[in-house]
Amino acid sequence: MFLFRSVIMDSLHWRKLLHLLILFVFLRSNIVNGLKCYCNSDSPSCPNSTCETDGYCYASTALDNGEMKHTYHCIELKALIPIEHPFSCSTTRTRNESVVIQCCNSRDMCNRDLRLELHTKPPDKETSSETAAAWQFLPWVMGLMLLSACAAISFWWAHRYPKTIKRESRSLFAPEDSLCETRHPMMTATIRDMIELTTSGSGSGLPLLVQRSIARQIQLVDIIGKGRFGEVWRGRWRGENVAVKIFSSREECSWFREAEIYQTVMLRHENILGFIAADNKDNGTWTQLWLITDYHENGSLFDFLTAKTIDANTLIKMALSIATGLAHLHMDIVGTKGKPAIAHRDLKSKNILVKLNLTCVIGDLGLAVRHNVASDSVDVPSTNRVGTKRYMAPEVLDESMDSRQFDPYKRSDVYSLGLVLWEMARRCGTACDDYQPPYYDCVPPDPALDDMRRAVCIERRRPVLPNRWHSDPVLSAISKVMKECWYQNPAARLTALRIKKTLANIATTDNYKL
Repeated sequence: MFLFRSVIMDSLHWRKLLHLLILFVFLRSNIVNGLKCYCNSDSPSCPNSTCETDGYCYASTALDNGEMKHTYHCIELKALIPIEHPFSCSTTRTRNESVVIQCCNSRDMCNRDLRLELHTKPPDKETSSETAAAWQFLPWVMGLMLLSACAAISFWWAHRYPKTIKRESRSLFAPEDSLCETRHPMMTATIRDMIELTTSGSGSGLPLLVQRSIARQIQLVDIIGKGRFGEVWRGRWRGENVAVKIFSSREECSWFREAEIYQTVMLRHENILGFIAADNKDNGTWTQLWLITDYHENGSLFDFLTAKTIDANTLIKMALSIATGLAHLHMDIVGTKGKPAIAHRDLKSKNILVKLNLTCVIGDLGLAVRHNVASDSVDVPSTNRVGTKRYMAPEVLDESMDSRQFDPYKRSDVYSLGLVLWEMARRCGTACDDYQPPYYDCVPPDPALDDMRRAVCIERRRPVLPNRWHSDPVLSAISKVMKECWYQNPAARLTALRIKKTLANIATTDNYKL
């Protein structure tokens, strides 16, 4: 009897262990495989009409040449911006007549049963004739109301300002009259107006629905640049030029990171490239990743220096604006809506744009890192991209930089700024030199890391300073600044704020009009 009971107890234990093992395998398979979603594309990422993700299942209905097109797929967690309310899962506020989007993650294949419909109901036949008859009288009613309003305004104006009634009455019913204007201010607002009207003062950018609305209304005009990330286009939005940076799908991490950095609280500054919107546009075959910023027709500082020379006044103005922008990036603003310190990590003349007034703005923040003061850690992007080899500081080239601390990243930016100052100084003056990139005389046109490491770290070479600079007070003063930017020892370099103050003093001392 005791033997029989022990056998039963052992079998119960084994049964519990078996159940626990099955449960563990089931949970592990779910964790490894993630959420399974239904997809209907022909891409390799959709085998057997199924895809797996760590984010959401996606369903959309769009109007394509008069026909409704249903799209199903997965969205990865890293593509959700912001994570708490991703705009890639949001339809516009009024569920417009062109696209409806919905996401879910409640269970596997949860998007298979989502059949979203567009709100494009035709009017009922019985009421269409009545509606048409009503519309026939609407212009007369609106005209009478408009005339009454203008007459009332004229009567009020005549009694309030009798001396000026004759002068004002000439333009009262003119086409440009604003007294009878009935359009909503947001319909005629520029992008600058929208930023002022819709932001809360935090400086973190436009609301996501406004960003999406702007992105959907932009018309691409012509291509103005290409890079390893994708292409840059000039676009038009309500008559305004904007720059549209279109990332390739393999650069999704860079797009996500740059959009995230640009929307950092209190980042907006006159010497930082103005961010307008970010959006991902799915055309059914692939996803375009858009980053929309201010457009500057002078192009990059590299393009500007290649085509034009500058005088001493412009040199100081450009250098001071770049140093001011970098100082703002590096500075942390303490407060509940404060800004963390940010390091650029890829500062070069091609990532600096020239405004119409010949001041500069710093752009391309895809590699930027942020300082987390609470934990004294560095928020480093997940992308595998590195900075431009020609502009890398010695400690970056020989991998001696402590990447766990934030200050070394700022000192690396200062080294790159010194090289940019050298590029500008070469193009200054009546007897200026042809444009050349830094280290053009000691490394190949497309240098490898070993080439730069040999020149900068082993031979400790720096760009040559022409003799004519010593006789020019401005070039001589700026050459001292750049030499203090590219010291071999990072701790000996100037800070961005010190550079800004020094350049401002040079401008004041020599009485240049900035």
